[in-house]
Order: sequence, then structure tokens, then C-alpha cells
Amino acid sequence: MSSSVLFDAPGPRSRAWILGGNVLGALVALAVIGWVLVQLDAKGQLSWDLWGPALSARTWEFYLLPGLLNTLRAAAFAIVGSIVFGLVFGMGRLSHITLVRRVCGVVVEFMRAVPVLLMMVFFYGLFGQLFRGLDDKAFVAVVVALILYNGSVIAELVRSGVGNLPRGQGEAGLAIGLTGGQTLRSIQLPQALVAMLPAMVSQIVVVLKDSALGQLIGYPELLRSGVIVYSGDGNPLQVLTVVAVVFILLNMLLTVVAHRLSKLLSSRTAGTPLEGTGIGNPTAVAGEPGDGRTARD
Repeated sequence: MSSSVLFDAPGPRSRAWILGGNVLGALVALAVIGWVLVQLDAKGQLSWDLWGPALSARTWEFYLLPGLLNTLRAAAFAIVGSIVFGLVFGMGRLSHITLVRRVCGVVVEFMRAVPVLLMMVFFYGLFGQLFRGLDDKAFVAVVVALILYNGSVIAELVRSGVGNLPRGQGEAGLAIGLTGGQTLRSIQLPQALVAMLPAMVSQIVVVLKDSALGQLIGYPELLRSGVIVYSGDGNPLQVLTVVAVVFILLNMLLTVVAHRLSKLLSSRTAGTPLEGTGIGNPTAVAGEPGDGRTARD
């Protein structure tokens, strides 16, 4: 029996071929990793004289941990700002007012087209000229650039998420007397946010990773702290490996938290009537939204 509309469930022979392919792929991967380790050992790159300084308490206390905190600080401000920016301009792109829709569209498309590194350099120079007494120009430039770029991407996610909803969702809101704006805010946007949460998580991961670009304008984040460490100790491979592992763990943690949040939101919104509208309650009377009366009343 077919278990999917796309393909049939594999039979015993197919499962054996799949298992053999997986085992072969794992052996090839292990062989490549082993060859790389042998080559690194031959060049002395596995020596504790190089790995020790990268893992020492001094390195973590004075360089990597402060850099990590600066990375998390910039990412936290940028994530919150990007979500707010994305929601505002995403809803603006869906506005029934032509001027608002066009202005938001121009802003979003322009910010998406400009490389985030270019924006960081531009704002760093701009803030340096306008606010000469600003001590943390690099931090502000990194956060603003990340907000504008990633917020524009989230705005497009909001627009496409609402646009992909069934037309009946919007028509139901209008049928019970809600305006277009109320329908968007109360019915369409909450459903679109749940649907686009995986894509938004991916963008949040991009925010965290792109914060490393701030090292090019002097922001003391994790990568720049690593560069300072290996410049003095002469062990770039070891230090950058440690920095990469930290970024991977942070991204994995973000992904796990986001998936759990997605499941929580999906379970709470599935079959739950929207408050004050009667939507989701099949016994509600369409003529009297949210009054709780049934057809028998």
C-alpha cells in the first residue's frame, strides 16, 4: 500500500539498498575525516601547544566570553528590531492604502538588495560623522544594519505568509463585520506567523551569524575576539575551530527553542476560536459575531 501521494513505501530490497548506501556514505565520511586528521597531525596542527591556548581559561575569560556576550547583545537587539520592523512593513505592504503599500514596498525591496556588510560600513561612517561623541558606534551600526536587512526579509515573509492563506480566511472576517485591517490583524496575521515560523527561525539564525561581520568595523564580537587571540598565539585553525563550534551550538539551541515554540503555538491555535469573532466555532451565528448563541437559540 502506498504511504505517500509522492512515492510508494520501499520494499525489502529497496530498504537493503538504502541501508547499504547509508553505511557506505558513513564509511567514506569517516575515511575523509581520518585522512584530514592524519594530514593535520603530520603538520603539527594537533599539538597541545596550539590547542592549549585556544582552550585555556585566560582565553575564555578575557577574550571569547566577552566576545560571545557582545555577539549575543547585538543579536538580541537585532532580532527584536527585525521582528518589529518586519511586522510593521509586512503589514504595510498588505495595506489597502496605495501610498502606504508602495512606500513600504520600496523600502523593503531596497533594504533587501543592499549587502548587510555595506550597510554596516555605511552606518559606521555615518554615525561617526553625525555623533562624534558616540562611544559605541560599531555596535549601533551592526544592530541597525541587521535590523534593516533582516527586517526586510521578515516583512516579505509576512506578506507571502498572509498571501498564501486560503481566501476564505479573509472573507470570513469580512463576512462577520470586521474591517480589512481588523481581519488582517486578528485572523490572517496570527495564522501566517505560525506558518512562517520555520522560515523566521532560519532568518534569526542568519542574524546571529551575520553579527560576525561586525568585526570588520571593529565591533568586539566573538569572531574578532578570536582573531585577536590567534594573532598573538599563532594558532588560527584552533581558535577559529573553537569559535565555529560555539556558533554551531548557539544556532542549534535557537533551532530547538524555535521548534518547541512552533509546536506550542500550533497546539494552542489549532481549533481555537478567535476571541470576539466566533471564528473556529461551527455553532456560532454569523449574524451575531462572538455572542456565543447557537442555531437553536
